[in-house]
Parts: sequence; C-alpha cells; structure tokens
Amino acid sequence: MNRPLVLRRLCGVCLLSIALWGAVVSAASAVERPARIVSLNMCTDELVLRLADPDRIASVTWLSQDPRNANMADAARLIPANHGLAEEVLGFHPDLVVAGAYTTRATVSLLGRVGIAAREFGVPRNLAEMKAQITEMADVLGEPARGQALLAEIERRLEALAARRVDRPLRAIVLRPSGFTVGRGSLVDEILTRAGLVNIAAELGVESYGQIALETVALGGAEILILNETPDGPPSLAHEILHHPVIDRLGDRLKLVALPSRLWTCAGPSVLDAIELLVRAVEEKP
Repeated sequence: MNRPLVLRRLCGVCLLSIALWGAVVSAASAVERPARIVSLNMCTDELVLRLADPDRIASVTWLSQDPRNANMADAARLIPANHGLAEEVLGFHPDLVVAGAYTTRATVSLLGRVGIAAREFGVPRNLAEMKAQITEMADVLGEPARGQALLAEIERRLEALAARRVDRPLRAIVLRPSGFTVGRGSLVDEILTRAGLVNIAAELGVESYGQIALETVALGGAEILILNETPDGPPSLAHEILHHPVIDRLGDRLKLVALPSRLWTCAGPSVLDAIELLVRAVEEKP
C-alpha cells in the first residue's frame, strides 16, 4: 500500500477520534453544569448564589431574600423564591435540587417518589468540613474552578487574620437566644479560637450547643461577651435574655460584642467576617 496514503488515513482517523472525544467531553460538561438549580435551604442558597451564574439558578428560599438573616440577600432577590414545597419545586422543572440534611424533609421525600433526587448537604462542624462542602457544592454545580478560587480567598483571609492574633488569648463566652451557648465540637468554637479567644463554654464541658445560666455568664471570668442576635429582628421571648439587666451591668467590666447571627448561621465565607469582627474586638479591648 502507498505509504503516504496510509499516513493520510491514519491522520484522518486521529482527527476523527479527537473530534468525537471533544463531543463526548462537551456532552459530559453539559450534564455536569445543571441549567435549572433549585435550592431548598438557606445555607445551600448562599453557596449556590456564590458559585453559579444567576441565569442557572431557578429558585432559592425566601429566607435568603431577607438581609437580616442572609448574607446574599441582594443576589437572592433577583431569583424566584420558594417556601420549600414540592409543588413549587416541580413547577421550576429543575435538573438539580440541593437541600439541607435536616430541613424540608417531607419535600425531599416527595421529590424522591417522583424521580427527583435532591443532593443533600449537612452542617459542617469546623472549617475543614466547611471547605470540603464548598468543594462538593462547586463540583455538583459544575464549577470546580470557582470553588477553588473561593477556597484560595478563604485561605488568604485566614492567614491574614492569624497574623493579627494577640499573644495572650482573651476569655470569651457566647450567649444566644433562650440562654444557649456554644461549646466544643462546633464551628463557632473554632471561630473563637481563630479569633484569639478562649471559649469558656468549652472549658465548662459544654458539647456543641447547650443552655447556660446568667450567673455562670456573670461569674465565669469572661473578658468578652459575644451576644449572638439578629439586628432589627422582630421581638421574641427567646431574645429577651440578650437584653437582661444583668447583661447591661456586665458591660461595665467586660467588652460586649454584638455579632449578627447571619455571619455564622451557615458555614460559608461569611464566617470569615465573624472572625474579622471578633479580631477587631480583641484589638480594641483596653
């Protein structure tokens, strides 16, 4: 056989193989990049809004449109809202549904019965789990590069904040509505540590979340008291403890820091803002 002819045929086969492979890759990419994303949880809302283009997001929860509770309210208001109902989800014709592991359980179950499997995300207990969840969400959305860019920015900020930590960690305690505090095994505990604070609740043996008496708050030797509340939120009995006269008196001998709940309700980039706020409080402590 004529050798040049054989070479030309081989080149033709190679080019055809490359073209076919390119078509396969393009098809796979299309599958990996869902075009109609519905989120059923405020925390998954935030990651979806940060990582996906708005025109690919079919719906987020109504909670994310309230700036008192959410960090991406401006972006969320441009997206149709849902209230976590199965009939709403079906109306958006999604090709991806993301949900929290502990919310909208009935809706997730009903969707599964009609063949729509929701991708569920848990609640990270530390920054390592938070970073892993960002990577997972970015992969699910078909946006691994954006995920890596977000993680790189988080690492940059953590390094900058670590450089500002004081030599002697200050003693601190968190007081949440209904008298709850946050102890060991929680993301909040690591946030305090990263900000250069010693979590008194962890020393007292509080695991994750638990109630604490005001007497303990007053006599625990805290140098900083972190009041975790929602600014401009509606009145509630749960929040009354945060405005107790004892708290006002404590302000005479320790630093009171108001930290908006939205900064650490969800494990996402906003927790860096919580660390930043606490670092500033430490720096300003007389």
